[in-house]
Formats: sequence, structure tokens, C-alpha cells
Amino acid sequence: MHIVIVEDEPAIAERIERLTREILESKVDRIRHFPDVDSAIEHISENATDLLMLDLKLTGRSGFDVLRDTAAQSYQTIIISAYSDQAITAFEWGVLDFVNKPFARARLESALLRFVDTENRANIAARYLSVKKGRELEVIDIEDLVYVAGMDNYSELVLTDGRKRLHDKSLAKLQMVLPPVFFRIHKSYIVRMNRVKKMHTHRGGRYELELEDGTVLPVGRTRYKEVQELFI
Repeated sequence: MHIVIVEDEPAIAERIERLTREILESKVDRIRHFPDVDSAIEHISENATDLLMLDLKLTGRSGFDVLRDTAAQSYQTIIISAYSDQAITAFEWGVLDFVNKPFARARLESALLRFVDTENRANIAARYLSVKKGRELEVIDIEDLVYVAGMDNYSELVLTDGRKRLHDKSLAKLQMVLPPVFFRIHKSYIVRMNRVKKMHTHRGGRYELELEDGTVLPVGRTRYKEVQELFI
């Protein structure tokens, strides 16, 4: 696991690193620390990152600049900041958790355990997703998202107007930040359930969901009962 800490106060950065190593133990392969936005963006852009631990107020710059420039990549983010008034905005950008400074070990541990628990979600879900479009980033409003199709370590976002966008996060990682209206119906699909028109049951134990636009998606046998309960 590769972790990046972006914090301009050395003592705090050292404490975050020490506690993170103690809590995650052997799960940690490498931790890199950067005190400024530019070096952090450069490193994340060129190196695979699993977890970003980010302060929001950095010497003349905002930590949100790091999120905006690199959010299309597959890492998850834990914000560690004294500016709790920015928490809602942070969650809207899909961060996993917000740890308010000054923090106790137990609070940081809770955030880190949420990160390693892939079945959990942030308390406040994302409102936007960023995707790469050439050399630029395109911001996708979650309200425009109909379903997500898994493509190995990537995901394909399918939007209300038929557009499709490739996202670097896997289905499992996106599931952690999407609103509860999105449900994992199959190992390869997450669907906005309020866009489902009806459920079809076929012979041989085969199940499908029909969306409002006529799209038909498979329902996994192991997920059928959970999906069916949503229609009761």
C-alpha cells in the first residue's frame, strides 16, 4: 500500500505517519510526505497511490487543488484539517473521511479502518466525480450518473444523455463514495435504483433489471434477494 501525506507542519506529518504505520502495520509498503501542493501533484500524477492523507490549508495553497488536479486517479482520500467548515465540500469531491484537527489516535484509526474496509462508505456521499478527458479533467455531477460498469481496475460511467466516461477507480472504490441510491446489483454493475423501471425473472435462475431508457442489466444470483427487497 502506497500512502501520500500532504501536510506543511513537519511535527503533524511525522505524527500522522507514525500512527498510520502503527495502525495499518504490515499493510503499509511506503509512505511519502510532501509539504506543498505542487510536489504532491507531481508525485501522485507519476506514481500509483492508494491513500492520500491531505491537509486543506497549505502554504499559500488549498489542498483542494490536489484533489482537483488528481481526483480522476484511483486513490482514496482522508482529509486531516482544522477547517471543519470545509467538510461538506470535501465529501462532495468524494473523499472517504474528514478528520478534524487536533485529532486523537482513535479518530484517525477509525478513518483508516474505514479505508481498509471496502464494504463501508463515507457518511456523506460524493456529489461529483472527476474523469480524465485528454489532458484536462471533466467534472461529472452524480445526478447525471445512471449506472457504472466494471472494467477490470477501471469503471465506465454511463450518463443520462448516453455519454460514457472511463474512470480510474474500480467498482469497489466507487461504491464507497456513491450515494445509497446506487446499489451493486452484479459483480460488474452499480445502478441508480430510482432509474429502474422493472425487474425481470427468467427460467434457470436468471434475473435482469430494465432501466427507464430500456437498458437491461444482469442481476447477480448472490444479489437477487437484496435487489428484490428494494421493490417490496
